[in-house]
Amino acid sequence: KDREEGVSPAVIVAVLAAMLVLSATAAMVLPAGTQEFGIVSSESASENPMVIETGESKTLPYTVPNAGLVPVVVFLEPASEGAAVSPERIRVEGRSTATVTLTLSAPPETGYYRRFVTEHRYLALLPRPMMDTLYATHPWLPILAINGLLTGGIAMLGLLLLATRRIRVRRRESRHDRSRWHRLIGYLL
Repeated sequence: KDREEGVSPAVIVAVLAAMLVLSATAAMVLPAGTQEFGIVSSESASENPMVIETGESKTLPYTVPNAGLVPVVVFLEPASEGAAVSPERIRVEGRSTATVTLTLSAPPETGYYRRFVTEHRYLALLPRPMMDTLYATHPWLPILAINGLLTGGIAMLGLLLLATRRIRVRRRESRHDRSRWHRLIGYLL
């Protein structure tokens, strides 16, 4: 006996959109975060870039990678005193890296100090002014806007392609097939 069951195109489109949004969100959130730099404030100069003379600063290159295929926009913020980044916003093409300038400053007292820089990453799908405005309001707003763009795009494309047709799934089941399974299980036991 054959049974036909229909699956709504809206369900298929919703599942595809959810998978795309989860992947995109993971691509933006997982590589982002706060980077720590440990420096030593010393009374004497050193060749080591992480040893800085008291009250002085050192400038270092800071590499921002993008392992994905889609270009990303990265916002870099100093997350502690004694850290500065220039530029604070950079676009990194897919499967490449970009370099910014990181300036670390040592306090007048000797000792070990930690400096922090926070990265926020976004798929480069929105116009620059919109991305800047959303980010200035809250760092999660560009993620929400990008996810909305992706969801709307896949919904429109999916519904145009599938229209109102139901996707049919055929399932074939017979008593003969069931009895074969019962004999196999009985044989194994």
